[in-house]
Amino acid sequence: MSGAVPQRSSRVGQLPSRVRHLLRGPRPEAVPLLVGRACALVGLLDIAAGVFPRFRHSRMHAIAEVLPGSTGPFAAALSLSAGVLLLLLAHGLKRGKRRAWRAAVVLLPAGAVAQFTYRHSVVGVLISLALLATLLRHRDQFTALPDPRSRWRALANFVLMGAGSLALGLIIVSAHPNTLVGDPSLVDRITHVLYGLFGFEGPVDYQGNTSWTVAFSLGALGWITAVTTIYLAFRPEHPAARLTEDDEARLRALLAKHGGRDSLGHFALRRDKAVVFSPSGKAAVTYRVVSGVMLASGDPIGDVEAWPGAIERFMDEAKAHSWTPAVMGCSETGAEVWTRETGLDALELGDEAVVDVPDFSLAGRAMRNVRQMVKRIERAGYETRVRRVRDLGETELDRIRRAADDWRGTDTERGFSMALGRVGDPADGDCLVATAHKADEEPGEYGDLKAILHFVPWGTDGVSLDLMRRDRSADPGMNELLIVAALQAAPRFGIARVSLNFAMFRSALARGEKIGAGPVLRAWRGLLVFLSRWFQIESLYKFNAKFRPRWEPRFVVYRASADLPRLGFAAMQAEGFVNLALPLPRFLRRRTHAPRPCPHRVTERDAQAA
Repeated sequence: MSGAVPQRSSRVGQLPSRVRHLLRGPRPEAVPLLVGRACALVGLLDIAAGVFPRFRHSRMHAIAEVLPGSTGPFAAALSLSAGVLLLLLAHGLKRGKRRAWRAAVVLLPAGAVAQFTYRHSVVGVLISLALLATLLRHRDQFTALPDPRSRWRALANFVLMGAGSLALGLIIVSAHPNTLVGDPSLVDRITHVLYGLFGFEGPVDYQGNTSWTVAFSLGALGWITAVTTIYLAFRPEHPAARLTEDDEARLRALLAKHGGRDSLGHFALRRDKAVVFSPSGKAAVTYRVVSGVMLASGDPIGDVEAWPGAIERFMDEAKAHSWTPAVMGCSETGAEVWTRETGLDALELGDEAVVDVPDFSLAGRAMRNVRQMVKRIERAGYETRVRRVRDLGETELDRIRRAADDWRGTDTERGFSMALGRVGDPADGDCLVATAHKADEEPGEYGDLKAILHFVPWGTDGVSLDLMRRDRSADPGMNELLIVAALQAAPRFGIARVSLNFAMFRSALARGEKIGAGPVLRAWRGLLVFLSRWFQIESLYKFNAKFRPRWEPRFVVYRASADLPRLGFAAMQAEGFVNLALPLPRFLRRRTHAPRPCPHRVTERDAQAA
């Protein structure tokens, strides 16, 4: 470890101008935020104008009489199209996106024309033109660069826009009850909408020119769905940044010097993360962008004296793209530096279980349950092996990788903040693998292999638990067996400390079950226990507590309380608990046995005891 945490006055006036500019992160400017909301309002007005042409009485009958009557259906479709597109652009405008600004500048005049020709609404025209003038006046505030994107968004757009068009189409079909011929059923109306989205006439009929109005409106919805999907499918991709070989080499050099500071440091080498370095190159922050959140994990890598420079680069990148900055799972020291340098806030998220190897023993009443379980499993014929990855042969590594993948238990890979994302990579020779074996009469696909634990280096004298996998047909207690085996074998590898799983809200669970806990604390614990039915919060805490660890607090750093729901959703996406993509069925996936950058995670379910 090097250097103490750099001290700096908390007074804003004494901060460097660059840091003062970044205080509290890249908040959206007032103008983009207001313009985005106004754009959504204008979009709703345009949609209302297209769907309900008489929702407000016109005051321009004299002008309307001299306008060509045939422009009505076309204007309704134009108004509807402009409204839907403006709604789609509103979020980008709130974030100051340049491309959203360009599209809005084109669409607002079209919406104004439609408001005038179809509804003859001076107010609607003035609102659109006023918003257009505001966009042009403050164009310098719409400079944010594009987000990472892939062609999966085209499929998501098709599904969401298709569902929205169907719902809005039903409203359009039903919005003219006075001109309907007969009493069409709901099935007839849905059929009419589906036909209309593709440009065909459906079974519902109207009197007068209403049929044309409805047909053009439905056709416009279908056109918007098709055009936006095609655009998203064929536009140039901006893939999420990945670690390059040079980035990884620089990070490994920093970890070789300063990796003992943070137990999560080695997880920065996940290859689905991007990295920014300090100007001196002595520190770095790794991150991933998820749903507009720039999500870092753990402490910055490198010399703590250079952390402010890396943090400044991180905040610059967030500001340039209008991303929401956040940090998951940083230490207390990291939280102090992040909050001081950026003005962000910190909240305790949970505790990391760390076992000091010299103090670990199976003796004593407190370890009775673990001791009995381990002895019982050993009597059942299981044996353990603990080795460095570099000491394993390629055949055995391949078997371990395949078993870890097949024993995962879910179709979705999980992991971000405390998972490396690969097993057996040649560059990770210092990683530790603990395996459980049992000679069966009929060996399975993986021979006598029954369970796997994988640890990553934590400096020169520690390791951090990466993943746990076990054969579901194996006896209960495999995880306890292997953790004990790893702790007992640690001294011969020069390991003095072992980081186990992260227990969310551990302190609340521990305090809430004690005598004298107040009603608020008990209610909070009760909620956590209830949520444990899905997220295994309590069981993971109790599993870690079996090994009598010391608890190290971990924090989440965020910009504002209003960002916490969005941050939580992004974190769940990053960790793999929420998957918005549509993966192929498991039997259709191509199996590969080579080392690959796919995220593994120490899941709570894997951590459960018998």
